Amino acid sequence: MAEGRIIKALSGFYYVKSEDSVYQCRGRGVFRNKKITPLVGDFVEFEINDPDEGYIMKIKPRTNELVRPPIANINQAIIVGSAISPDFSTILLDRFLVLIESKNIDPVIFITKMDLLSNKEKAKMEDYQRIYENIGYKVELLSTKDARDFPDLRNYLEGKVSVIAGQSGVGKSSLINAIKPSLFLETNEISSSLGRGKHTTRHVELIEVYGGLVADTPGFSALDFSSIQAVDLTEYFPELLELREGCKFRGCLHYKEPKCAVKSAVENGEVESFRYDHYIHFLEEIQSRKPRY
Repeated sequence: MAEGRIIKALSGFYYVKSEDSVYQCRGRGVFRNKKITPLVGDFVEFEINDPDEGYIMKIKPRTNELVRPPIANINQAIIVGSAISPDFSTILLDRFLVLIESKNIDPVIFITKMDLLSNKEKAKMEDYQRIYENIGYKVELLSTKDARDFPDLRNYLEGKVSVIAGQSGVGKSSLINAIKPSLFLETNEISSSLGRGKHTTRHVELIEVYGGLVADTPGFSALDFSSIQAVDLTEYFPELLELREGCKFRGCLHYKEPKCAVKSAVENGEVESFRYDHYIHFLEEIQSRKPRY
Protein backbone atom coordinates (compact mmCIF):
# COMPACT_ATOMS: atom_id res chain seq x y z
CA MET A 1 0.00 0.00 0.00
CA ALA A 2 1.39 3.42 -0.99
CA GLU A 3 0.58 6.84 0.47
CA GLY A 4 0.25 10.16 -1.31
CA ARG A 5 -1.79 13.29 -1.87
CA ILE A 6 -4.43 13.94 -4.53
CA ILE A 7 -3.21 16.89 -6.60
CA LYS A 8 -5.84 16.81 -9.38
CA ALA A 9 -9.34 15.40 -9.97
CA LEU A 10 -10.67 15.10 -13.52
CA SER A 11 -13.39 13.00 -15.16
CA GLY A 12 -13.58 10.42 -12.37
CA PHE A 13 -9.82 10.01 -12.07
CA TYR A 14 -7.69 11.17 -9.13
CA TYR A 15 -4.06 12.01 -9.71
CA VAL A 16 -2.07 11.09 -6.61
CA LYS A 17 1.44 12.35 -6.02
CA SER A 18 3.59 9.95 -4.04
CA GLU A 19 7.24 10.92 -3.59
CA ASP A 20 8.33 11.99 -7.09
CA SER A 21 5.70 10.09 -9.11
CA VAL A 22 2.05 10.81 -10.01
CA TYR A 23 -0.42 7.92 -10.27
CA GLN A 24 -3.79 7.99 -12.06
CA CYS A 25 -6.22 6.39 -9.63
CA ARG A 26 -9.88 5.53 -9.34
CA GLY A 27 -11.83 5.58 -6.08
CA ARG A 28 -13.11 2.33 -4.60
CA GLY A 29 -16.81 1.63 -4.92
CA VAL A 30 -17.12 1.74 -1.14
CA PHE A 31 -16.61 5.52 -1.27
CA ARG A 32 -19.64 5.90 -3.56
CA ASN A 33 -21.72 3.63 -1.32
CA LYS A 34 -20.86 5.81 1.70
CA LYS A 35 -21.31 9.00 -0.36
CA ILE A 36 -17.69 9.97 0.26
CA THR A 37 -15.95 11.86 -2.54
CA PRO A 38 -12.16 12.00 -2.60
CA LEU A 39 -11.05 15.63 -2.85
CA VAL A 40 -8.00 17.37 -4.24
CA GLY A 41 -5.73 17.87 -1.25
CA ASP A 42 -6.72 14.59 0.42
CA PHE A 43 -4.01 12.38 1.87
CA VAL A 44 -4.77 8.84 0.77
CA GLU A 45 -3.60 5.25 0.82
CA PHE A 46 -3.69 3.57 -2.60
CA GLU A 47 -2.80 0.32 -4.30
CA ILE A 48 -0.65 0.45 -7.41
CA ASN A 49 -1.91 -1.90 -10.15
CA ASP A 50 0.06 -0.85 -13.23
CA PRO A 51 3.23 1.30 -13.27
CA ASP A 52 1.26 4.59 -13.23
CA GLU A 53 -2.23 3.51 -12.14
CA GLY A 54 -3.94 2.49 -8.95
CA TYR A 55 -7.01 2.45 -6.68
CA ILE A 56 -7.58 4.75 -3.72
CA MET A 57 -8.29 2.52 -0.72
CA LYS A 58 -8.45 4.97 2.18
CA ILE A 59 -8.84 8.73 2.73
CA LYS A 60 -6.99 10.10 5.77
CA PRO A 61 -8.90 12.45 8.14
CA ARG A 62 -9.16 16.04 6.83
CA THR A 63 -8.21 19.19 8.72
CA ASN A 64 -10.79 21.11 6.64
CA GLU A 65 -12.62 21.07 3.33
CA LEU A 66 -14.21 23.59 1.00
CA VAL A 67 -17.26 23.07 -1.20
CA ARG A 68 -16.41 25.62 -3.90
CA PRO A 69 -13.77 24.80 -4.92
CA PRO A 70 -13.97 21.17 -3.71
CA ILE A 71 -10.62 20.87 -1.96
CA ALA A 72 -9.29 19.64 1.39
CA ASN A 73 -6.46 20.25 3.85
CA ILE A 74 -5.82 23.90 2.95
CA ASN A 75 -3.74 25.84 5.46
CA GLN A 76 -3.62 29.31 3.90
CA ALA A 77 -6.02 31.59 2.04
CA ILE A 78 -4.71 34.67 0.26
CA ILE A 79 -7.60 37.14 0.25
CA VAL A 80 -7.19 39.59 -2.62
CA GLY A 81 -9.07 42.89 -2.41
CA SER A 82 -8.62 46.07 -4.40
CA ALA A 83 -8.29 49.61 -3.10
CA ILE A 84 -10.37 50.88 -6.02
CA SER A 85 -12.36 49.53 -9.02
CA PRO A 86 -14.02 47.78 -7.24
CA ASP A 87 -13.75 49.94 -4.12
CA PHE A 88 -12.31 48.41 -0.97
CA SER A 89 -15.06 46.84 1.15
CA THR A 90 -14.41 46.06 4.81
CA ILE A 91 -17.66 44.08 5.11
CA LEU A 92 -16.71 41.83 2.18
CA LEU A 93 -13.21 41.40 3.61
CA ASP A 94 -14.66 40.52 7.02
CA ARG A 95 -17.04 38.04 5.38
CA PHE A 96 -14.06 36.30 3.77
CA LEU A 97 -12.14 36.37 7.06
CA VAL A 98 -15.00 34.79 9.03
CA LEU A 99 -15.43 31.99 6.49
CA ILE A 100 -11.70 31.32 6.33
CA GLU A 101 -11.31 31.39 10.13
CA SER A 102 -14.28 29.00 10.44
CA LYS A 103 -12.43 26.48 8.25
CA ASN A 104 -9.27 26.66 10.37
CA ILE A 105 -7.33 28.28 7.53
CA ASP A 106 -4.79 31.08 8.05
CA PRO A 107 -5.71 34.22 6.08
CA VAL A 108 -3.32 36.67 4.41
CA ILE A 109 -4.71 39.94 3.00
CA PHE A 110 -3.43 41.48 -0.25
CA ILE A 111 -4.87 44.86 -1.30
CA THR A 112 -4.09 45.73 -4.93
CA LYS A 113 -4.20 48.91 -7.09
CA MET A 114 -2.69 51.16 -4.41
CA ASP A 115 -0.91 53.17 -7.14
CA LEU A 116 -4.30 54.35 -8.45
CA LEU A 117 -5.17 56.21 -5.22
CA SER A 118 -4.72 59.83 -4.16
CA ASN A 119 -2.47 60.49 -1.16
CA LYS A 120 -5.54 60.93 1.07
CA GLU A 121 -7.00 57.62 -0.13
CA LYS A 122 -3.63 55.90 0.40
CA ALA A 123 -3.54 57.17 3.99
CA LYS A 124 -7.01 55.69 4.57
CA MET A 125 -5.88 52.29 3.24
CA GLU A 126 -2.78 52.45 5.45
CA ASP A 127 -5.13 53.02 8.41
CA TYR A 128 -7.02 49.86 7.48
CA GLN A 129 -3.71 48.00 7.16
CA ARG A 130 -2.78 49.07 10.70
CA ILE A 131 -6.21 48.06 12.08
CA TYR A 132 -6.10 44.57 10.58
CA GLU A 133 -2.45 44.04 11.50
CA ASN A 134 -3.27 45.01 15.10
CA ILE A 135 -5.94 42.30 15.10
CA GLY A 136 -3.23 39.86 14.03
CA TYR A 137 -3.59 39.55 10.25
CA LYS A 138 -0.82 39.90 7.69
CA VAL A 139 -1.67 42.69 5.24
CA GLU A 140 0.22 43.69 2.07
CA LEU A 141 -0.61 46.82 0.07
CA LEU A 142 0.31 46.32 -3.59
CA SER A 143 0.48 48.55 -6.62
CA THR A 144 -0.86 47.28 -9.96
CA LYS A 145 2.72 46.57 -10.98
CA ASP A 146 3.44 44.71 -7.74
CA ALA A 147 0.44 42.43 -8.31
CA ARG A 148 2.16 41.15 -11.46
CA ASP A 149 5.62 40.91 -9.93
CA PHE A 150 5.21 40.66 -6.19
CA PRO A 151 8.67 40.09 -4.66
CA ASP A 152 7.73 38.24 -1.47
CA LEU A 153 5.43 35.55 -2.85
CA ARG A 154 8.00 32.86 -2.06
CA ASN A 155 7.85 33.77 1.64
CA TYR A 156 4.06 33.36 1.66
CA LEU A 157 3.81 30.19 -0.42
CA GLU A 158 6.75 28.06 0.70
CA GLY A 159 5.61 25.04 2.69
CA LYS A 160 1.92 26.04 2.47
CA VAL A 161 -1.16 24.79 0.63
CA SER A 162 -2.91 27.96 -0.51
CA VAL A 163 -6.14 29.04 -2.13
CA ILE A 164 -6.67 32.53 -3.52
CA ALA A 165 -9.98 34.20 -2.70
CA GLY A 166 -11.59 37.51 -3.60
CA GLN A 167 -14.19 39.38 -5.59
CA SER A 168 -13.89 39.56 -9.39
CA GLY A 169 -11.92 42.48 -10.74
CA VAL A 170 -9.59 42.79 -7.73
CA GLY A 171 -6.57 41.20 -9.41
CA LYS A 172 -6.78 37.48 -8.47
CA SER A 173 -5.99 36.37 -12.00
CA SER A 174 -3.07 38.79 -12.25
CA LEU A 175 -1.71 37.50 -8.96
CA ILE A 176 -2.11 33.85 -9.94
CA ASN A 177 -0.50 34.64 -13.28
CA ALA A 178 2.38 36.30 -11.43
CA ILE A 179 2.80 33.15 -9.38
CA LYS A 180 2.91 30.96 -12.48
CA PRO A 181 2.15 32.40 -15.95
CA SER A 182 0.78 29.07 -17.23
CA LEU A 183 -2.04 29.33 -14.68
CA PHE A 184 -3.69 32.38 -16.23
CA LEU A 185 -7.38 32.26 -15.40
CA GLU A 186 -10.52 33.77 -16.80
CA THR A 187 -13.38 34.52 -14.44
CA ASN A 188 -16.94 35.53 -15.07
CA GLU A 189 -18.31 38.67 -13.46
CA ILE A 190 -19.21 38.35 -9.81
CA SER A 191 -22.49 39.42 -8.29
CA SER A 192 -21.53 42.16 -5.84
CA SER A 193 -24.67 41.61 -3.77
CA LEU A 194 -24.17 37.87 -3.33
CA GLY A 195 -20.40 37.79 -3.53
CA ARG A 196 -20.62 34.81 -5.84
CA GLY A 197 -18.67 34.18 -8.97
CA LYS A 198 -18.61 31.34 -11.44
CA HIS A 199 -15.19 30.14 -12.47
CA THR A 200 -14.49 28.83 -15.94
CA THR A 201 -11.94 26.21 -14.84
CA ARG A 202 -13.53 22.76 -14.98
CA HIS A 203 -11.26 20.98 -12.53
CA VAL A 204 -9.28 21.71 -9.40
CA GLU A 205 -5.56 21.16 -9.35
CA LEU A 206 -2.78 21.86 -6.86
CA ILE A 207 0.26 23.30 -8.61
CA GLU A 208 3.74 23.30 -7.08
CA VAL A 209 5.01 26.88 -6.80
CA TYR A 210 7.87 28.27 -4.68
CA GLY A 211 8.06 25.16 -2.51
CA GLY A 212 4.32 25.15 -1.79
CA LEU A 213 1.05 24.11 -3.43
CA VAL A 214 -1.46 26.59 -4.89
CA ALA A 215 -4.99 25.76 -6.06
CA ASP A 216 -5.41 26.79 -9.69
CA THR A 217 -8.93 28.05 -9.08
CA PRO A 218 -9.87 30.92 -6.74
CA GLY A 219 -11.54 29.75 -3.55
CA PHE A 220 -14.73 30.63 -1.69
CA SER A 221 -17.12 31.36 -4.53
CA ALA A 222 -19.94 30.85 -1.99
CA LEU A 223 -19.97 33.43 0.79
CA ASP A 224 -22.92 32.36 2.91
CA PHE A 225 -22.73 31.39 6.57
CA SER A 226 -24.82 28.23 6.30
CA SER A 227 -22.32 26.14 8.28
CA ILE A 228 -21.70 28.70 11.07
CA GLN A 229 -23.73 28.80 14.30
CA ALA A 230 -24.52 32.10 16.05
CA VAL A 231 -22.84 30.99 19.27
CA ASP A 232 -19.58 30.30 17.40
CA LEU A 233 -19.35 33.59 15.46
CA THR A 234 -17.25 35.35 18.14
CA GLU A 235 -14.50 32.77 17.58
CA TYR A 236 -13.94 34.16 14.09
CA PHE A 237 -13.40 37.74 15.28
CA PRO A 238 -10.06 37.43 17.14
CA GLU A 239 -10.32 40.78 18.96
CA LEU A 240 -13.81 39.88 20.26
CA LEU A 241 -12.73 36.39 21.28
CA GLU A 242 -10.04 37.88 23.55
CA LEU A 243 -12.72 39.82 25.45
CA ARG A 244 -15.35 37.11 25.76
CA GLU A 245 -14.23 35.89 29.19
CA GLY A 246 -15.04 39.35 30.60
CA CYS A 247 -18.74 39.08 29.74
CA LYS A 248 -21.11 38.44 32.64
CA PHE A 249 -23.07 35.70 30.87
CA ARG A 250 -21.57 32.55 29.45
CA GLY A 251 -22.57 32.21 25.80
CA CYS A 252 -22.94 36.00 25.50
CA LEU A 253 -23.62 36.98 21.89
CA HIS A 254 -22.51 40.60 22.55
CA TYR A 255 -25.79 41.84 21.17
CA LYS A 256 -28.53 42.72 23.65
CA GLU A 257 -27.04 41.18 26.79
CA PRO A 258 -26.14 43.42 29.76
CA LYS A 259 -22.62 43.73 31.22
CA CYS A 260 -20.96 42.66 27.97
CA ALA A 261 -17.19 43.19 27.80
CA VAL A 262 -17.26 43.39 24.00
CA LYS A 263 -19.86 46.17 23.90
CA SER A 264 -17.90 48.08 26.57
CA ALA A 265 -14.71 47.75 24.50
CA VAL A 266 -16.52 49.10 21.43
CA GLU A 267 -17.83 52.09 23.43
CA ASN A 268 -14.32 52.76 24.78
CA GLY A 269 -12.76 52.64 21.30
CA GLU A 270 -10.74 49.49 22.09
CA VAL A 271 -12.54 47.60 19.31
CA GLU A 272 -13.17 49.18 15.90
CA SER A 273 -16.86 50.01 15.62
CA PHE A 274 -17.05 48.91 11.96
CA ARG A 275 -15.80 45.44 12.92
CA TYR A 276 -18.44 45.18 15.65
CA ASP A 277 -21.12 46.42 13.21
CA HIS A 278 -20.13 43.67 10.79
CA TYR A 279 -20.24 41.11 13.59
CA ILE A 280 -23.83 42.17 14.40
CA HIS A 281 -24.77 42.15 10.70
CA PHE A 282 -23.45 38.58 10.32
CA LEU A 283 -25.08 37.50 13.61
CA GLU A 284 -28.49 38.73 12.45
CA GLU A 285 -27.98 37.00 9.10
CA ILE A 286 -27.26 33.70 10.85
CA GLN A 287 -30.18 34.11 13.28
CA SER A 288 -32.63 34.84 10.46
CA ARG A 289 -31.58 31.73 8.54
CA LYS A 290 -34.37 29.29 7.92
CA PRO A 291 -33.75 25.94 9.65
CA ARG A 292 -32.96 23.01 7.37
CA TYR A 293 -34.51 19.65 8.15
